[in-house]
Amino acid sequence: MSCAGVWRSFEMERDNLQQNRSDAPVLGLILKGYPRISETFISNEILGLERLGFRIHIFSMRKPREHFSHNSVHHIRARADYLPETLTAAPLSFFTENAILAVQKPKCYAAALRLAFRRYRRTRKSATWKHLLQAGYLVKHFLPGTGVSHLHAHFAHSPTSVAMFASLLSGLPFSFTAHAKDIYTSDPDQLREKIIRANLVVTCTEYNRRHLTALSPGARTPIRRSYHGIDMHRFSQATSPASISGRPYRILTVARLISKKGLPTVFLALKRLRDQGIAFEHDLIGDGEDRAAIQALIHQLNLHPITRLHGTLPHHQVREYYRRADLFILGCEIAPNGDRDGIPNVLIESMAMGVPVVTTNVSAIPELVEHGRTGLLVPPGDPDAMVQAIITLLTDADLRKKIIVNAQQNVRQHFDSHTLINGLADLYRRAMGEKRKAER
Repeated sequence: MSCAGVWRSFEMERDNLQQNRSDAPVLGLILKGYPRISETFISNEILGLERLGFRIHIFSMRKPREHFSHNSVHHIRARADYLPETLTAAPLSFFTENAILAVQKPKCYAAALRLAFRRYRRTRKSATWKHLLQAGYLVKHFLPGTGVSHLHAHFAHSPTSVAMFASLLSGLPFSFTAHAKDIYTSDPDQLREKIIRANLVVTCTEYNRRHLTALSPGARTPIRRSYHGIDMHRFSQATSPASISGRPYRILTVARLISKKGLPTVFLALKRLRDQGIAFEHDLIGDGEDRAAIQALIHQLNLHPITRLHGTLPHHQVREYYRRADLFILGCEIAPNGDRDGIPNVLIESMAMGVPVVTTNVSAIPELVEHGRTGLLVPPGDPDAMVQAIITLLTDADLRKKIIVNAQQNVRQHFDSHTLINGLADLYRRAMGEKRKAER
């Protein structure tokens, strides 16, 4: 029996279990972790889709690791099921569910094994086998009875690997959203294979879309851009456009403490700013693997009396720092492993709040920040250029006012999540509609 034919037996079981529920199809979202503080854009997307009538079921590859979550998570109705994180986490059920599935669907499982072997042979990464087993567990243990008709993964690396294998094992189509690190640190052949097998690829910048298109020439899979955007109701200006808090200036950075954020450039620029006799205070919100190195650099540059490192904060507290800030700075760069930002949401939030930004011209950032019009851009790794841009936006009142007004207009026009979610919903509806059409 074919994969699609065997899957019909699962669908019959699902239908019997859902007699008293809506027959609307369910979108199955495969996530690396849920919820995650650094992935507010995903929880906002889920909430926005639910408000448009989508039924969603979340399959998370690991449980939350933070002790709090953003407000949007508390309004999400979707059920979340958690896959075993490692092969040793639940070895008996892990292998038992896969063994049963292999007996029930031998052709599908054999196809998945061949794909896994081919992918393992390319990279020699044992995670390939874990992703296959997680997919088998998802299909056998969680999927029946959910009503899921389409699988969508966020991030092109491990979640999409699980989605691809789950698609083979279930007969359901899959799609994925590619973001930043997952694109540029993935093996190109592995990523190309995922693009070809998916029925839709979504990515959050035009820069990414062009890269993925060039990576998969001739692929029939549509690759669509959908900006993340922000909730404009949550981020609104509280002061007049050209207002300054007064000396000392208040400078803000919100970022994960990792290489691609270019924080050494930020602090070298701040040292030069202080050495020129300009009084300021700097707040750094965020945490990450480079925390110890960043703290050491702050002390080495003798910036610790005027820089406060706050760690990760919930959105309502971050908004208060935006409201008090005179300037937002971020030094994004391409990390040694190829990782880079797309368009950091913190830049959009800052611009919406009427806080002008100084950042770098890396990756897709110029799609948001137009130099001299909606912000100031400098080359990555250039603290001298950054400090000059900082001084300009703190002291040139006319330019500052123009940039703030233009930046807010740009965000309202192109990065309002309430508008963008409608376009994304249409992409999902078409992807899910193709499945229903094929079934008929």
